[in-house]
Formats: sequence, structure tokens, C-alpha cells
Amino acid sequence: MGKRSETGYVSIGTDEVGYAKFGSGSKAFVILPGISLTNILGSAESIASAYSMFSEKYTVWVFDRRKNMPEGYTVEGMAEDTASAMKAAGISDAYLFGTSQGGMILQYLAARHPELVHKAILGSTTSKLSEKNTASILRWSELAKKHDLNTLCGEFADCVYSADFLARFRGAIIEFGKLASPEDVERFRIMAEACRGLDTSDELGKIKCPVFVIGSESDNVLGGAASHEIAEKLGCKLFMYEGYGHAVYDEAPDYKQKIWDFFNDED
Repeated sequence: MGKRSETGYVSIGTDEVGYAKFGSGSKAFVILPGISLTNILGSAESIASAYSMFSEKYTVWVFDRRKNMPEGYTVEGMAEDTASAMKAAGISDAYLFGTSQGGMILQYLAARHPELVHKAILGSTTSKLSEKNTASILRWSELAKKHDLNTLCGEFADCVYSADFLARFRGAIIEFGKLASPEDVERFRIMAEACRGLDTSDELGKIKCPVFVIGSESDNVLGGAASHEIAEKLGCKLFMYEGYGHAVYDEAPDYKQKIWDFFNDED
């Protein structure tokens, strides 16, 4: 079987942004993932497989952060880089799905670059980090700084996934994460620290496109209340899962169908 996806880079000024791309549809579907120890270019085939139902109607793009992340990189900066990457790739009026930090990026993107976003789905994300949640994420950054991958991968998995999922896959997740290169670990640290001080409250009122918020009541990273708050501020559609953790977007069997239904409901 041939490869389902392609990978590459688009130039944004003096730097570049990596992407994975698959599908042949006329509509653009852009996925903005959250913080991860693994590079999306190396996960392109598994992403293409997971989102294969979109490949006929959409051309699907998954954008990474900029290749050379500066110290002090911010979520706002990530949003501007994503906007530049989309423009460089010739993408506009797209259907966007952002999870966790990707959802934070998407809030800025939809508010400041409305011509790029036709519809937006915000998955397991927040508009403002609490002190408790900030401390948890900065704990990951400290473990990354020490290159303590065993502890980092274990604590990250325990926060992100449900108990049922961990019972089956915790060991494999930790072993896979420990394969991360020193460069991957450093990128993870910078991405985690970028969440510090996040507050998109003043941006939400600028978002005019249709938005669907999907969260989990048992989200141990950002909290289920964060999804409720965004949906209330936007006055948009909300669906909350029970029995799943932060990474419900990877676990719930009907999650991608919910994405499909929202994107294809043009009433």
C-alpha cells in the first residue's frame, strides 16, 4: 500500500512550518494539534489513517509549530505563524479543528484572521489558564528541561488519557515517548511554557464564524468547565463527553463523526 500522506515545509519569512497533508477534496480542513513530544511529520501516516473519512471531500492539512522555536514563544506567536503558513500554502476559508493548545491557537486565528476560517471546532481547550492548570503544564516543562523522559511521559499520559485507555496503553505510551530526540524534548518544553499567561477573553468577541466546542467533563489538564466557559462566551454549540479524559479526541469512537457533522451542516 502506498503512502496516504505527504509531508513538507512552508516558508514563513526567515523560518518555516512543517505540515502533513492528505486527501484530495476541494475544501481545506486544517488540524492544529496540541503539545506533543512527537513531531507531526513522523506521525503523518497514523493521522491520515485516523482521519481517512475526510479524504475524499477535503484536503486535510496538519500544521506543526515553526521549525526554530524561539525562547519565549507565545500562543499568539504560534497563531500568527499558522496564519502565515496557511497563506503560504494558499489556504483560506478553511474548516479548522484545534485541540488543547491547538484550540488556543485557533481562538487567536479565528479572531484575527477571519478570512482563513470558515468554521472552527475547539476541542479540549481553554480561553484562560487557571493557576492550578498552569502549574501542571509548567511541571511538564521542568521535567523536559531535566530530560526526565520516564517521569514526563508517565505524568503526561496520566493527565491526558482516561483510566480505561491507560490500562491498555500506558506502558506503550511511555516507551514511545522515551524515543523522543533531545530536539523534540526542547520543542516540547518551549510549547509548554508558551501556555503561561494565556488569556483570549478579549479575542472571543471578535470571532464571527460558526464554532463548535467539544470537551470532557473529566479533563484533568484544562478542566471541563473551560469548555463550558468558551461556549457560553461565544453562544455556540457545545458537546461534553463523560468518562473520557483530556484526549477524548483520540479516544471517543464517535468524535470524528461529530467533526464531520458540524463541518457538513451548512444550514
